[in-house]
Amino acid sequence: MIPIISPSDRARLDAILSRDATFSDEVDQAVASILLEVRKRGDEAVRVLSERFDGVRPAPIKVPADELEAASDALDPDLRQILKDAEENIRRFHARQVQNSWFTDDGDGVLLGQRVVPMDRVGLYVPGGTAFYPSSLLMNAIPAQEAGVEEIHLVSPPKDGGRPHPLVLATAHLLGLEHVYGVGGAQGVGALAYGTESVAAVDKIVGPGNAYVAAAKKQVFGRVDIDSVAGPSEIGILADASADPEYVAADLLSQAEHDERASAILVTPHRPLAEAVQVHVESMVPDLPRADTIRTALASYGACIVTADMDEAIGVMNELAVEHLEILTEDDWSTMTRIRHAGAIFLGPYSSEPVGDYFAGPNHVLPTGGTARYASALSVDDFIRKQSIISYTKDRLADTGASIARLADAENLQAHAEAIRVRLRRFAQETASGNRSATASPHSAEEKNE
Repeated sequence: MIPIISPSDRARLDAILSRDATFSDEVDQAVASILLEVRKRGDEAVRVLSERFDGVRPAPIKVPADELEAASDALDPDLRQILKDAEENIRRFHARQVQNSWFTDDGDGVLLGQRVVPMDRVGLYVPGGTAFYPSSLLMNAIPAQEAGVEEIHLVSPPKDGGRPHPLVLATAHLLGLEHVYGVGGAQGVGALAYGTESVAAVDKIVGPGNAYVAAAKKQVFGRVDIDSVAGPSEIGILADASADPEYVAADLLSQAEHDERASAILVTPHRPLAEAVQVHVESMVPDLPRADTIRTALASYGACIVTADMDEAIGVMNELAVEHLEILTEDDWSTMTRIRHAGAIFLGPYSSEPVGDYFAGPNHVLPTGGTARYASALSVDDFIRKQSIISYTKDRLADTGASIARLADAENLQAHAEAIRVRLRRFAQETASGNRSATASPHSAEEKNE
């Protein structure tokens, strides 16, 4: 079910590395049409499209406050406490990411600095198809709240009655979210991007979704910011002979169940571990509800890669740049220092990937498809803007203006240069005038004395 290969099997590795977030022409064209309808017809388009794709016509589109409260009241008490505990962990972690504005005295009265300003309004997309993800709502809403975003607007596909899943509504209420809409799919993304009579236009859209949601986010990027265009989930486990094969197998399956294009990879220099993991996978999969999805994912994008040594194993893992990286070695921390590319790193046998998905605190919205080479986990930084502040003085401009103008001349931007030189000429005139006044004043005094 999960093959054992060597690093020289480039066909398999290239297949894994090619799993980026691309869409068929059919998806792109359908999404473009949906977005145009929402932009032109607002709420009416949202209702018609929701009826077409979700089988329900939401009315009203915005969920009333009393329904949010009712969903929260109906929540199982044990689950409510778990959600609150998870919220506390996630909020505490992200509170440490908050940045402050700063200013520095650069001499001569010149002040330079950076002003940190939260976004005004952010949109969250929460899936509601075959699965419901309150964890995604926590992970997307909390960093926005900690950043200081004033308004958070949430869209999620409507179920029976034209409302999102009750667990989504209850979690939104627990987080204090007031703007919740029963609309999903590309039309939900369009409503957030362009605004309708019921849905406010936002500055940024974050959150996972299917191919139509991801394609819609990609197409509205520029009008609004987005978190990313995420591809299928992935896990890589870097392990040596000390790793428990049953743990490794279970953790590989935890991601393979997400999607038929999900990737689950073990990289190890210890072939007996790979063989034992293979056996455990075979025995575990039949008992899992999403067994068919897992089999398809492992057949296409799963692998136990056996390397010559740990150095080669680390090199393979850095090339893969996986979303979730577990390190199960005798010295996890030392091994970690050699990892350059990973979305999130889980150290040791008790840091199973679901610990990060649900509860520990770090964000589970991570770069996929090898983008961990340059991208990071969702954070408070994604919901702020950093404004550069420059407060120059006359003396500093007089001292540096000629150099600034010369650089502008070098770029053939004469208006830039003139904006500086007009001030330098004024300074020269004022200096000359001051010198004349200083020269003339003794004579004036003498004339008065006479």
